[in-house]
Amino acid sequence: MSYITGMITTRVDASTDQQWALGTIGQDSSTGFLYKYVQYDTGGGSVAAAANNACYYYTLDGYKNNAVTSDVSDSINIGAGVLQSAPGDGEFCWIQLTGTATLATSLVAGADGNALTAVGADADGKLDVSGADTDCVVAYAGDISDKEIICAFPL
Repeated sequence: MSYITGMITTRVDASTDQQWALGTIGQDSSTGFLYKYVQYDTGGGSVAAAANNACYYYTLDGYKNNAVTSDVSDSINIGAGVLQSAPGDGEFCWIQLTGTATLATSLVAGADGNALTAVGADADGKLDVSGADTDCVVAYAGDISDKEIICAFPL
């Protein structure tokens, strides 16, 4: 893995202006956090992206195609990362995979240290406490009252 020159994690690229190969992993040189370059899809519910919300892999081929959405009903219940910007439908952006993050929305429930998953999220862009061994754990609650998580999303 290497540092990507010019990687601006809050950047949004138009659907006609893809800057990196989908699935490219970048590392922030100051924090060591990992980010992934993906394409946003608003999903069937036309759910707009919001910076610092969780996103999920879009439908069955979302991971393979590096396609994400905030529409939990169009996801496969696997969290993809934390959006760093608010891309439109078909636009390209970076999502955070590792490190600490502060979500824009509060967690559904839980306490500090709980394992978090997309399974059971009660609203788009949220995570919930893992309740089953079969849940895909993608983060851990840091300081839940401050909406802080420790990201552990799949690369």
